[in-house]
Amino acid sequence: EEEEGAGRCLTAVVGRDRRIRAGLSQSRAKNKMALMLLSRHLGCLLQQNSRIFVAGHRGISQAAAKIDVEFDYDGPLMKTEVPGPKSRELMKQLNGIQNAEAVHFFCNYEESRGNYLVDVDGNRMLDLYSQISSIPIGYSHPSLIKLLQQPQNLSTFINRPALGILPPENFVERLKESLLTVAPKGLSQVVTMSCGSCSNENAFKTIFMWYRNKERGHNSVTKEELETCMINQPPGCPEYSMLSFMGGFHGRTMGCLAATHSKAIHKLDIPSFDWPIAPFPRLKYPLEEFVKENEQEEARCLEEVEDLIVKYRKKKKVVAGIIVEPIQSEGGDNHASDDFFRKLRDITRKHGCGFLVDEVQTGGGCTGKFWAHEHWGLEDPADVLTFSKKMMTGGFFHKEEFRPNAVSLWNLVAANDTTWTQDGLL
Repeated sequence: EEEEGAGRCLTAVVGRDRRIRAGLSQSRAKNKMALMLLSRHLGCLLQQNSRIFVAGHRGISQAAAKIDVEFDYDGPLMKTEVPGPKSRELMKQLNGIQNAEAVHFFCNYEESRGNYLVDVDGNRMLDLYSQISSIPIGYSHPSLIKLLQQPQNLSTFINRPALGILPPENFVERLKESLLTVAPKGLSQVVTMSCGSCSNENAFKTIFMWYRNKERGHNSVTKEELETCMINQPPGCPEYSMLSFMGGFHGRTMGCLAATHSKAIHKLDIPSFDWPIAPFPRLKYPLEEFVKENEQEEARCLEEVEDLIVKYRKKKKVVAGIIVEPIQSEGGDNHASDDFFRKLRDITRKHGCGFLVDEVQTGGGCTGKFWAHEHWGLEDPADVLTFSKKMMTGGFFHKEEFRPNAVSLWNLVAANDTTWTQDGLL
């Protein structure tokens, strides 16, 4: 009976366009049948991949695996203009407390489901924004709601553990059963963070500390270093830099903003660092018609990368690392060839720079592989890889050689105790 029911659902999907054209009154009911099939399929996928979300369990509970057939709406429903009267009144109230000019409308998240966002005026809209690409399986997913209602998961939010120094008993198990099951090749270490910006910010710090430890060798930290770092001077605060690419977006904290070059509005009026900025290839399309031109463009950009490394070394602002996105997302959907990234990796190795791949936007399977950089076919993996958004938590993977020593570890741990969250490890 279930097979016959599934077959009927599939038939309903295939014939959907015909029913619409014919104006059949039963189309809405049959669409619900199609949504039931989709929900069941989604439930199976969630169960198969639940170790990403449900640490400590190879599969989620039967109760959590059951998907409400009415989970998603069957279409948009508009009742007022947007923003509607309730949103406008709330915007007026909020603007008395803080600048609310960026607010589009106020949302009713309790009523939002699946791919549809509902505002406070009852307007139901198909959401292609997904909270800046951070809602991977839709609003108010029943399985996630049930997981968050479990007492052991509520404890995490109530007690806000400082994971760097006071982790809960099950933290190791949660890391092994979740994030480490999808760790990129060659990256055995993981550090959790709460968002993409702080993931990149602390990845920068990890690379800077790694580079300084290489220079320092087996020598201990000097008294001069301890004193000068307190007044923001070298050698305690070495004048290292992080090379980034024009068009890239890596966050809005101070270090990340220095590496962000997508929109002027992000950077205006904010002091920044003198860090090198290389051009990112601007490929011509169709690719097959501009093979030679695109090869020349990528070669030009790679040559500029090497020139900047040498230039900044002469300025005594050594390039300790290079950060790049597999696809420049915020910067305008800009791509480069796999060969470009392989050659960029060779440059970092040649000059002793850390290679940081920012997969905050591209990680989580949206490019056909779990991590977008896996398409490149690197022989030597990236040194550090950052993630957030669709992973529903933040952090970074790194090679063991980038593991901070005792002094450097405190730099990461003490500075970020309140932001090291395990929200996505439930």
